[in-house]
Amino acid sequence: MSDVLEEVLARWKHAFDGHRPDEMADLFTQDVLFQGFGPSVTTGRDAVRSYYQAVADGRRADVVPLHSYTIGPDVTCGFADVTVTGGARPEVRMRMSLVVRHDDEGWRIRQYHVSRLPAQARD
Repeated sequence: MSDVLEEVLARWKHAFDGHRPDEMADLFTQDVLFQGFGPSVTTGRDAVRSYYQAVADGRRADVVPLHSYTIGPDVTCGFADVTVTGGARPEVRMRMSLVVRHDDEGWRIRQYHVSRLPAQARD
């Protein structure tokens, strides 16, 4: 697993768990291509900020990195499983796909996509 991806995912979790939409938006490039659970693909940090402002307080994410690979010295890609719990809403499981790029601002998420996973069978 790439140290870069693990570090970016740790920062994402910190911002998500603390309900910090401005900090979350700063994790992404200015021109990010972003798709959360909605049907629309959006671009830019303002769209990211709006998306995470809508997340209910008290939600927390368990992040499990799955796989990463590098495309060059400035680009890393990967996948993680994320389970979101807490607050009044039910648990949500998702697969996250990221492209992370290094630029003048450091390592930032350039492309982001999540897909809902089926609920796990309970014993």
